[in-house]
Amino acid sequence: MPRPSRYAPDNLPTRSRNWRDDAKCIGTETELFFPVSAKGAPAKFQAMHMKELCRRCPVREQCLTHALTYREDYGVWGGLDEEERADLLRDARRAAERQRRAEKAARDRAAREQEAAHAEA
Repeated sequence: MPRPSRYAPDNLPTRSRNWRDDAKCIGTETELFFPVSAKGAPAKFQAMHMKELCRRCPVREQCLTHALTYREDYGVWGGLDEEERADLLRDARRAAERQRRAEKAARDRAAREQEAAHAEA
């Protein structure tokens, strides 16, 4: 790779690889991942086609993680459309809330048992 200018040092750091560098969609028109409407046969067909491309992608998980982390509201990311990602987030929130409630109930039960043990002593 040639130097960017004659004044630049020969040992410039190289750009670190990103998960996007290995994506199957490199070179694909971005608009294809963002159907104009989420409803209707053409949009569903377009989304289905893009999801199929995602299924064979080696960085599908990283793409989906990015979409969930940065709350990408539109388009196909990691093989899921916006409705599927919303369902995934909703299910994760519900599971986290159930876990939080179960842990709180266990702590409360342990505290009551400890109080009962101290009362007997």
